[in-house]
Amino acid sequence: MRKQQRPGWAADAGPAEQHYLVQPRYLAGGGDLGYVSEFLRASGWKDKSKPGGPLIFDSPDGMARVGYDPYIQPGGWTISGTAHAGQEAWHATLGRQVPVEIMAGFTDALTRPPAAHAPNVWAPFQERRWAMEQGQHVTAMSPEGGAWLQFHQSAPGQALWWAGARTEHGPSWTASFTSSTPVHLVAAFSAALADPQPVMRPRGHVPPSQRIRTQSVSVRPDQLSAWQQTRIAAARAATWARSSWATTRPRRTPAAGPHAAAGSRAHR
Repeated sequence: MRKQQRPGWAADAGPAEQHYLVQPRYLAGGGDLGYVSEFLRASGWKDKSKPGGPLIFDSPDGMARVGYDPYIQPGGWTISGTAHAGQEAWHATLGRQVPVEIMAGFTDALTRPPAAHAPNVWAPFQERRWAMEQGQHVTAMSPEGGAWLQFHQSAPGQALWWAGARTEHGPSWTASFTSSTPVHLVAAFSAALADPQPVMRPRGHVPPSQRIRTQSVSVRPDQLSAWQQTRIAAARAATWARSSWATTRPRRTPAAGPHAAAGSRAHR
């Protein structure tokens, strides 16, 4: 890794290097952390990370935190949100081998305001013909049987979202979200998990598994850099648009009614 650059995010031009398009994406391995962290930074999140330590990003309003710590066991991602305005505090943990493209489905959604209507968490799985099981627990299972998302209810008032993936060698990763996790974040995660599009990994970074399908491609470092910049530019543009709207939208003023008029006369 030259000049402390993360794999796959090189900024200099050079000869094409061998990469692989990997399917299914949920078995592709962790990938480059910059895919998540650079988007958060471009979205105005505060980088609280220390050199040589875990990644820590705080939302602009201080209500959410994203962390990644590879130095502890089992290590991985921790995301949390504080209680506010009718929203309970929530917490999520995801293993180190969760592909960053799936992780970004969740963290990218953290940078955007939720839609007016709650989305259907299960819709992406139904569209991709994942097997659905109803019962005490609601479960979506991938067609190959290698990944799942479950709403697990162990007892009344005790529930959580549980996801994971496995190969013939055993579990690849697991993730859990408290039941209070905002549903639009879980829905964004489910959409990224069910997405059939392959993801790219450098040579030597594809996990060994007979359940993985790969296609070799040649990619120049400047192409990788351009793709990175496109994603970062989109984050900056969305952040600017939200900031611009917040500062330029007209403020609502109370309608002047009979009582307001009477009050203004009384103070003359």
